[in-house]
Amino acid sequence: MTKIDPAFAIQTSALTLPGVTHGFFTRKGGVSTGLYDSNNVAFSAADDAAHVTENRARAAQRLGLTGLVTLDQKHTPEVIEVDEPWTRDATPIADALVTKRRGLALGILTADCAPVLFADAEVGVIGAAHAGWRGAFDGVIGNTVEAMEELGAHAARIVAVVGPCIAQASYEVGAEFVERFVEMDPELRRFFGSSPKAAHAHFNLPAFVAHLATVAGVGAVHIEGSDTCTLEDRFFSYRRTTLRKEADYGRQLSAIGLVL
Repeated sequence: MTKIDPAFAIQTSALTLPGVTHGFFTRKGGVSTGLYDSNNVAFSAADDAAHVTENRARAAQRLGLTGLVTLDQKHTPEVIEVDEPWTRDATPIADALVTKRRGLALGILTADCAPVLFADAEVGVIGAAHAGWRGAFDGVIGNTVEAMEELGAHAARIVAVVGPCIAQASYEVGAEFVERFVEMDPELRRFFGSSPKAAHAHFNLPAFVAHLATVAGVGAVHIEGSDTCTLEDRFFSYRRTTLRKEADYGRQLSAIGLVL
């Protein structure tokens, strides 16, 4: 695995696997300025496109890979198999990618939602998923595992890591949000903690996502644990931006690839 400056990306021991490189990138190490300081990788933000292009190129270089593919993420359960990289104007709408192609980074953009990186190193099949509550609730995690198995992976051999995302203490939700989960499965109530505000609760997104990976048969599931909402010097955060009524926010990249 290519080692990256820890100021620029978190690399976990769980995904330190033969033939695999990865990074949960922070907001540091790029060229963007202002609200996007400095490693914003989203063209959807009102950032300078040339800065975003450079930030993405640096990420691929730091991973030791030749290219990076990302998606037009819409909180769907859709998964795309990547055979060839696409152009920016042909970016597909989906929220997860899988591949067995070497040299290409699969990238997920987040600013509080959970990025999940997957690898079956034995057969060289990897995946990456964007798991906000909606996508996770609708099945993006299980669908990613199924798509990897179609490429030859075995769920029990897959390692999955839930990367930096909003932590339970920062994720306050209303009663109707809780009921949506409990109506699907009463056991899901365990992912909600109490709130000092009446008729509210705190949702444990990373634990819920990890649970879904386990249900899908993933052999080893890990949670990185950083809270994107409170660690302002390290991560962009949609909720923090919303609470402050700021004009916009950047997105950080989480990426995984098979080395050449």
